[in-house]
Amino acid sequence: LLCVTLLILGLVDVHTHDGEDDHGGDVIDIEDDLEDGVEEVEESKPEASSPPPSPKVTYKPAVPTGEVYFVENFDKGTLEGWVLSKAKKDDTDDEIAKYDGKWEVLEMKDTKLPGDKGLVLMSRAKHHAISSKLTKPFIFDTKPLIVQYEVNFQNGIECGGAYVKLLSKTTELNLDQFHDKTAYTIMFGPDKCGEDYKLHFIFRHKNPKTGKYEEKHAKRPDADLKTYFTDKKTHLYTLVLNPDNSFEILVDQTVVNSGNLLNDVTPAVNPPREIEDPDDQKPEDWDERPKIPDPDAVKPEDWDEDAPAKIPDDDAVKPEGWLDDEPEYVADPDAEKPEDWDEDMDGEWEAPQIANPKCESAPGCGTWQRPMIDNPNYKGKWKPPMIDNPNYQGIWKPRKIPNPDFFEDLEPFRMTPFTAVGLELWSMTSDIFFDNFIICSDQVVAEDWANDGWGLKKAADGAAEPGVVGQMMAAAEESPWLWVVYILTVALPVFLVVLFCCSGKKQPNAAEYKKTDAPQPDVNEEKEEGKDKADEEEEEEEEAESNEDKLEEKQKSDADVGSASQEEEEDEEEE
Repeated sequence: LLCVTLLILGLVDVHTHDGEDDHGGDVIDIEDDLEDGVEEVEESKPEASSPPPSPKVTYKPAVPTGEVYFVENFDKGTLEGWVLSKAKKDDTDDEIAKYDGKWEVLEMKDTKLPGDKGLVLMSRAKHHAISSKLTKPFIFDTKPLIVQYEVNFQNGIECGGAYVKLLSKTTELNLDQFHDKTAYTIMFGPDKCGEDYKLHFIFRHKNPKTGKYEEKHAKRPDADLKTYFTDKKTHLYTLVLNPDNSFEILVDQTVVNSGNLLNDVTPAVNPPREIEDPDDQKPEDWDERPKIPDPDAVKPEDWDEDAPAKIPDDDAVKPEGWLDDEPEYVADPDAEKPEDWDEDMDGEWEAPQIANPKCESAPGCGTWQRPMIDNPNYKGKWKPPMIDNPNYQGIWKPRKIPNPDFFEDLEPFRMTPFTAVGLELWSMTSDIFFDNFIICSDQVVAEDWANDGWGLKKAADGAAEPGVVGQMMAAAEESPWLWVVYILTVALPVFLVVLFCCSGKKQPNAAEYKKTDAPQPDVNEEKEEGKDKADEEEEEEEEAESNEDKLEEKQKSDADVGSASQEEEEDEEEE
């Protein structure tokens, strides 16, 4: 009924719009009145079908509320302060080695917040590199590091990243030549290829003995990250790194990963104190066998290793009607040699074999053979039983020696200072939107910046989203089978309520009582007495007081007669 009702309403609405279009079509001079007709349709359309206007969210540029090392919201509408790389990748074909991917500052395609602009990666299947200097270098001392920015995969993402690199402060740093080998201190952000969804946190640690840098990867988060790549919404990525070596990774202000730089990265920051001696070798007489064959075991004399595993069944009897002289397959009598058959090239032609039709009604054809059965005397190859090895020495391992490369860095937080932030990306999908970068040391400043930027986007998206009913209708348009679920969800409870409320318990008749010697209430007598009482009340109001006594005596006598006759009828029925 719901489906039919909705269908009728839809048809009425469509018919109404068609009628308006038909009235406009009666005008002969279409060119003169075209603009008027369009205006009428546009004016009538919102009145008939548009929902009530949702509350508007006005864009207001975020302003940092404290000290920052870097901040960017792209509200200027230009790439001022950013440097496009002119470098080439090493060990790559010249056609794709250039960092020639395009960047632009634009609003999101389906923005709900007019005026809010961001950095957009425009090209697909190209290398992109862009960077910008911090207001002052960040030095890892007693203050935490907070890196935060927004990403929106407007077209989803096939294979590519949206991570940032914090470029190390070195004398070789040249933003004009920023490429994949440029030294960085931290790499942080989302990355995806195939069905592998990642949220990187990588830092480069300097070995105090050798001076070489090694990448340390944080453990993978336990949370499911797929939604952040596929829902085409703006998400806020935050990295918090504390001087006590603890770290937190947040998405949309919710912690998705946390740990400690000393315990939760791979490979570990500090090498082991001892390592296996590379010069140690296993002795030749070292016995690693936990079990060995029993040397005292002897093969039994009656053990026949040559006995076959299967033997013919001597009790089997050839079935009656077996056709010994008939082959199982015969040449197809209906087959004909192809006209293009060349016996010199193809050899002598033979008709293809088919199942012998005479064998269809018989139990079998050809030479009969006894079926094979398991040999009860078969024992196989004799082997001595296994016993514990008295000389077992365990699995050999080389001895441990002090690690010559051992060091202990208890403050991996004190990383190489960085002085710029960069995006060095390859993507198979375009229109990746970046916005509201901030690098600071104060959690409150980062939260205020997030609330004024990402929070405003979230509020605008929430105001523009349809209600629950609208979302259900939109889902049903994409998946029509949901109508069945909706109808059952609404109709089933209603049906059950009607069923239980309207089906009252039926009172049994007097004749339905089980007949026993116990006295049963006289239903007819009770009904007559109730009726008589009602009549008495009406008669008392209408008649004079003088006639009340007479009427009561008459009613009592009638009731006695009725009850006596009722008892006589019941006695007759029981007899």
